Amino acid sequence: MNIPQLQIQTTRGKLGLQIEKPVQEIEQPKATQQIEQPAAILEMSTTQPQLSIDTTENRADLDLKSPIRRGNENAQYGVQQLMEGIARRAQEGQQLLRIENGGNVLAELSKQITEKDPAPIGIRFVGDRLKVKTNITPGSLSINATPQKPTHDVQVNKPIHTYTPGKVTGHVEQYPSIQIDWQV
Repeated sequence: MNIPQLQIQTTRGKLGLQIEKPVQEIEQPKATQQIEQPAAILEMSTTQPQLSIDTTENRADLDLKSPIRRGNENAQYGVQQLMEGIARRAQEGQQLLRIENGGNVLAELSKQITEKDPAPIGIRFVGDRLKVKTNITPGSLSINATPQKPTHDVQVNKPIHTYTPGKVTGHVEQYPSIQIDWQV
């Protein structure tokens, strides 16, 4: 006996996907900076050192005297010579007063007046360095530095962000089908 048969043939459906990937780009620009350092304020004050050298006595040893000093010394020398002359005349007068005591007073007086001691011969060094007087007033230096604060200006730049979203599209690659057949 023949039994009718039912034949069913199916084809599955296939879906295809077309995918476009998303694109994301992020860029971070560097910060913009401006840094400025003002110069420090520098204040300096000085006091000049002073050096004074007195060579008056040294110059006097070399016979380089001022007119006032030379005049004073000549006046003193004149007074001294006058006093010595007065003393000598007084002594001679005393010797002449005693003429009656005997002796040759006039010859002795003439001999004393005409005979003089010879001048000393020798080398004399002039300009003693110990007679130079020096006076030093030291100077001073004062430095005052005032630092200035730097100016710092920073601008943070926002990131650059571009995003292209992805896309998924579906399509049917194979449609489903059913075939039914009867066989007898």
